Amino acid sequence: MKKYCFGIDVGGTTVKCGLFNTDGNLLDKWEIPTRTEENGINILPDIADSINKKIEERGLTKNEIEGIGIDIPGPVNEKGICSLAVNLHWGQVNIVKEMEKKTGIRTKALNDANAAALGECWKGGGAGHKNLIMVTLGTGIGGGVVVEGKVIAGAHGSGGEIGHVHVTEELTEPCNCGNVGCLEQVASATGIVRLAKMQLEKDPDTPSVLRGRTLSAKQVWDAVKAGDEVADAIAEKFGLYLGRALAAFACVTDPEIYVIGGGVSKAGPVILDYVQKYYRQYAFPGCKDAAFALATLGNDAGIYGAAKVVL
Repeated sequence: MKKYCFGIDVGGTTVKCGLFNTDGNLLDKWEIPTRTEENGINILPDIADSINKKIEERGLTKNEIEGIGIDIPGPVNEKGICSLAVNLHWGQVNIVKEMEKKTGIRTKALNDANAAALGECWKGGGAGHKNLIMVTLGTGIGGGVVVEGKVIAGAHGSGGEIGHVHVTEELTEPCNCGNVGCLEQVASATGIVRLAKMQLEKDPDTPSVLRGRTLSAKQVWDAVKAGDEVADAIAEKFGLYLGRALAAFACVTDPEIYVIGGGVSKAGPVILDYVQKYYRQYAFPGCKDAAFALATLGNDAGIYGAAKVVL
C-alpha cells in the first residue's frame, strides 16, 4: 500500500501545505491564510480542516497517511510544544496534541528554520549529506543544524539560532533579541545595509554607486559584482562576520556542508566566495574542507523539512 505524509509550513501571513509520498515526491501544494486574530486560535483548526479535506479530495484513507509534519516561526521542543510564537500571536501551544486530536494522525512539530535545514538536507542544496548547517539570510538570520540526518532542536527548541551568536563589539543598539552585537545585526539583509552605512561614513572619499541613495542588500551585492570598491569592503566585512561565526559552529557539529538560503542568497555564488574565504581562515583544521552551497528549494524548503521529520 502506498503511503503519504503532509508537510505544513506556518508563516505569519499564509500556511503552505504539501502532500508527499514517502519517497519524498511532492504530489500537491496549496496555501491557506494564517488567521492570527484572537491569539491565533483558528490556525491549527484551519490546518486540520484543510488536511482532512485534501484526504477526502484525493480519495485517501487515514491509514495511508504516515503523519503530519508542521513547522512554525518560533521555538518548539521535542514534545511538540511551542513556548512562544510572536508572529502567530501564540503563547504556549501544544501543537502535536492539538493536531492529533483534530486529525487522528500522528504529528511532529519543529521550528521553521530547522525545517528548512532538514528540507535542504533531504532534497535541496545539501542533498546527499547527513551533517549540515543551514543559514537563512533574510530580514533576520535563521538557522538549522542537522547531525546524522536529524535536526537539533535543543532543550528549549532554540538549537540553531545562528543569528544570535555574538560577533562584534562595534554596535551599541540592541538586536531584536535584546542582546547587542549579534550576527543578525551585521549579516542579514538589514545588517548588510547597516554595514554599508558604516563603511560609507568611514570612507567618505572613495567614489561609490552606493552614495546618495536608499540602500538595500541587493544594491550592495549588485555593486560588488560591478567592481565597486566600497561595496567590496562591505562584502569583506560581511564575509568576516559570517565566516568566523560558522567556523565557531564547526567546532561543535563538524558539518559536511553549509547551505546558504534566504533572500540575500539570491545574489548568487559571489556571497559564498566572501564567506568561505574567512571560514577557512578561522576554522579548526579538521573542518576547513566543509563544502558550501546555495539553497535550492526556495519557499518550499519548509514543507519538505516538515514532511521529512515524520518520515
